[in-house]
Amino acid sequence: MRPPEVPVPLIRPFRALRYRATAAPDPSLVVSPPYDVISPEQQQALLGRHPRNVVRLDLPEPERPGEADDRYRRAARTLAAWRSDGTLAKDPRPGLYVLEQTYRVPGTSEERVQRGFFGRLRLEPLEPGSGVLPHERTLAAPREDRYRLLRATGVNTSPVVALYRDAGGRAAQVLEQVAGGPPDVAVSDDDGVRSRMWIVPDDEDRSGIVASLAAAAGAGPITIADGHHRYETALRYRDERRMSRSCEEDPPFDYLLALLLDAGSQPLTVLPTHRLVRDLADDGGALLAALGGLFECQAADRPTLEAWGTDGAGGRGRIGLWTRRGGHVMTARRDAFEPWLPPGGPAVRALDVTLLSVALEHLAGIDVDAVAAGDRIRYTKSVNEAMARVDGAVDGADAAFLLEPTPVRSIVEVAAQGDVMPQKSTYFYPKPLTGLVINPHEW
Repeated sequence: MRPPEVPVPLIRPFRALRYRATAAPDPSLVVSPPYDVISPEQQQALLGRHPRNVVRLDLPEPERPGEADDRYRRAARTLAAWRSDGTLAKDPRPGLYVLEQTYRVPGTSEERVQRGFFGRLRLEPLEPGSGVLPHERTLAAPREDRYRLLRATGVNTSPVVALYRDAGGRAAQVLEQVAGGPPDVAVSDDDGVRSRMWIVPDDEDRSGIVASLAAAAGAGPITIADGHHRYETALRYRDERRMSRSCEEDPPFDYLLALLLDAGSQPLTVLPTHRLVRDLADDGGALLAALGGLFECQAADRPTLEAWGTDGAGGRGRIGLWTRRGGHVMTARRDAFEPWLPPGGPAVRALDVTLLSVALEHLAGIDVDAVAAGDRIRYTKSVNEAMARVDGAVDGADAAFLLEPTPVRSIVEVAAQGDVMPQKSTYFYPKPLTGLVINPHEW
């Protein structure tokens, strides 16, 4: 009896929709960050930067009174107009799109370079044994927003970011070779991240490059690093389209846009997301006393906590705490957590963010429902902002819990063990710019 086949990811080249130089000679004016990291102020700035900025497609302005759902129809009309007037055009041949990002790790002087490639990733159910593995929970509201946009436009405007491991190192060599030539697109964003992109058509001369990259990324399970809402939305859209076009073989809606990164050959940057907790009795004094049963607490001055998380280390069970009473470094007493840890494999149970979630639930009554409601916890990437909001009791913030970065290996292990992390556990940096490539659900 043959063992059951293990699903493996399928990556395919595609004909991307891209800005044409005649319509947007300066690409920095028309690209944007992905929708989920754009503040309302930044959205307005992007809208004013250029009339054809991609934010009009990826994060259209809110509907006006009496125009429910109009923002999604507006994005669809804008997309159709831009395709009609030549602002966006589909490349003549399918291909992969190699991306290089050069950036400084926030809070440090270290500069890094990461390379990957855009391709189409075949959708698979997010279940044990799948070739595509999630690591994070999603929320209903963002899923519904992305679904309405996808249904209206029929394109993926921003990619899922996915991790693979190429044990042989062939993909890294191929990417370096491609990056040795002049790029087709070069752009810097507002954070100083320099992005360069090369088009690699699947033609007679370069089909070997395309095949090598697709094979390396598809040799084993892929872990979703960023874009879980986009992936789950694409599954829902695929299932809906299959009901009306069940006879179509290998339809384009069976795939979504992905940026594929080798997690084994290059340093990837994961930033922590810090927690601001509000409405604590006694300005957090009672909570601090209770935390002593789960953590070793050592007083820490402001400069120590202002530098929190900048050494790149994580997964040590260390959490910074700032209240209006001062600061502390907390180190988990792991034995004390054992009775309270959630079910799951050893990787998810060992995470710093899991330990903090357990502590907040049992000591402050902030459970999963309270986190989803957003009434007691706010999030920020900035240590200084977190501490300042506590100092000023902004939005009732009484305590800032400062996390260290989640190691990439822990993310991959959690996904491989079939578990998911709490919300806001990871923030991969830098994000790929939206608007470099758009995936239309067409051949």
